[in-house]
Amino acid sequence: MSIKETVVAQLQQIARASTKSLPPLTDDLVLVDSGLDSLMMAVLVTRLEDTLGVDPFTDFQITTPPVTFGEFVRLYENAAQPS
Repeated sequence: MSIKETVVAQLQQIARASTKSLPPLTDDLVLVDSGLDSLMMAVLVTRLEDTLGVDPFTDFQITTPPVTFGEFVRLYENAAQPS
């Protein structure tokens, strides 16, 4: 399963558990328009760290948070690349 597929699967599980419906998860979807609140995003980041073994938000070189779904996925893809 690719990183993007993993992110989508985790988002769908969180949304189902919260009885929220998600808009289409396109790369240009603005995260604040996704229907997920800050707690749900925190759960997502925790699950992704457990599943993927990386947490890109511990990288102090990230100066701005991701705005779109595509940027969010790329953070994880880049963090998973070997140094």
